[in-house]
Amino acid sequence: MKRILLTLTIFLSVVACKTNPFTGKSTFNMFPNSQLFPMAFAEYDQFLNENKVVNGTSEAQMITNVGQRIASAAERWLDANGYPGYLKDYAWEYKLVQDETVNAWCMPGGKIVFYTGILPICQTETGVAVVMGHEVAHALADHGAQRMSAGMAQQIGAIAGNVAIKDPQKLNAFNQAYGVVSTVGVMLPFSRSHETEADRIGLQIMAIAGYNPDEAAELWRRMKAKSGSQAPPEFLSTHPSNDTRINNLTTWAPLAKQEAAKFGVTTFR
Repeated sequence: MKRILLTLTIFLSVVACKTNPFTGKSTFNMFPNSQLFPMAFAEYDQFLNENKVVNGTSEAQMITNVGQRIASAAERWLDANGYPGYLKDYAWEYKLVQDETVNAWCMPGGKIVFYTGILPICQTETGVAVVMGHEVAHALADHGAQRMSAGMAQQIGAIAGNVAIKDPQKLNAFNQAYGVVSTVGVMLPFSRSHETEADRIGLQIMAIAGYNPDEAAELWRRMKAKSGSQAPPEFLSTHPSNDTRINNLTTWAPLAKQEAAKFGVTTFR
């Protein structure tokens, strides 16, 4: 059993790497698009069937229009930077769902949902573009697959410990410590890094799509005012704090404009 676990761990570390085109870094990804996307698409369809999708309204049309502009900008960037065909397996879809939750999310392969509850925070089409850019960025960077891969690696670590430790008292201590340390010390920082990465990539592609990246920090100021002091400490959260995001986005906005200028975009809506 130990030999099998060791062999599996070595195998995964060797083959489960994919380059993130926006950062140039290798990422841990055990799930090829051909395997993951069909599952994600099926789950997305099931979610839409079980929830109230808003159709035929100006807001629903805006969600689709902004999504298409952001995805097109992403494709322009990828083509210009040596990644033609990167999006060939993606099937972009953007739906507005009636729900007061202040949230939006994206599944692997480009399946995106906006809840109506986030629209008052967005306020404008440009505000929607801030959120859309972030969600599209999650899809572009394969964050969903990476989270699943990290979760599997976490499980392998737990199994390895349970195989190696024979003493019941030590095993109990290991399981308690491993759960806390692997979550707070590894999984949560991993998730926060994805959110930060999606903020930066999203800011860049929304600017290339013609939306003003300065609006991103303003949106998060509104989000901070909405959430108040309800958010947990950053080190216990899957997301960076509102203040961290505001500071980052303020710093990155001029860089996003510079990137947009490479594509001839110098004025923003």
